[in-house]
Amino acid sequence: MVTDFATQVVRWQKTHGRHDLPWQNTRDPYRVWLSEIMLQQTQVATVLDYFPRFLERFPSVESLAAAALDDVLGLWSGLGYYTRARNLHLCAGAVMRLYGGLFPPTAQLLQTLPGIGRSTAAAIASLCFGERVAILDGNVKRVLTRVLGFDSDLASVANERRLWDEASRMLPLRDLTHAMPRYTQGLMDLGATVCTAKKPDCAVCPLARSCVARGLGRPESYPVKTRKLKRSSQAIWLLWAQGEDNSVWLSQRPTPGVWAGLYCLPWFDQREALEAAVPARYRTALHDTPSFVHVLTHKDLYLHPVQVQMPGSALASSQGRWMSADEWPRLGLPAPVKKLLLQG
Repeated sequence: MVTDFATQVVRWQKTHGRHDLPWQNTRDPYRVWLSEIMLQQTQVATVLDYFPRFLERFPSVESLAAAALDDVLGLWSGLGYYTRARNLHLCAGAVMRLYGGLFPPTAQLLQTLPGIGRSTAAAIASLCFGERVAILDGNVKRVLTRVLGFDSDLASVANERRLWDEASRMLPLRDLTHAMPRYTQGLMDLGATVCTAKKPDCAVCPLARSCVARGLGRPESYPVKTRKLKRSSQAIWLLWAQGEDNSVWLSQRPTPGVWAGLYCLPWFDQREALEAAVPARYRTALHDTPSFVHVLTHKDLYLHPVQVQMPGSALASSQGRWMSADEWPRLGLPAPVKKLLLQG
């Protein structure tokens, strides 16, 4: 089954897989690495917009390592999960410092770099260097658990380790330089386009005959993972202070925390705290704009922007500074804050 499985995936990818994504058809580890980081918990359609712009600004690992973090965060603004951008910058610096600008060719070494986990390291190593090593992202977990009928709960670390072992067992055995990139891409393509989370298209799947989940008539029951993410909510009042020449007062968010390292309107847990931060003579000018909800993976943020016009020196003693209308659009801003300012 192992040989047939790998052969079928490789053959299918060659004729039916995706071939037109901008990070495909290359063995450049910089491009593959960048795409893999961007695609973590982000839709392909979104990354298609960011990837070429990022490459235009930072065409090489050298240029990324030499850039200011604020420039990287500014270009990343709107992609979310900003720890990825900070680790991207750290990783570029490490590749330059430790490996002379060349990504190491093995998953074991790649995994030691900032922001590169086991599956991402394997993707780079297999796609770029033909290393025989398994990936196990969300799409691949879905394909493998369905084909194998792997019904153990992946909320358990031990069970996920077992699935890693199965994934490694299913890898191609021959002509790895050519087979591994196509096999790795094929599994990702199958999960993204055929073996989808809902309404999988089993009629066109090359693995349908050997798929246990299809045989049982319930492919959507796989993978099994019982642990649910606990969600929370938080109410936040944002001080939207506008100064002379349409400047805006922004402060940098602390690390760690929500929007760590990004520039943001000063936020407060209560409106009374926001009022106290504004000089007394301007408090009567505070104006509440419509509140809205911003959804993160783990919590809902109930944002209450409060607008006020004040001269450029009014908040000089507070943490942060005035940013001009030419300056703030280039900074790393949380997506809802950037949208708010653009509308204002």
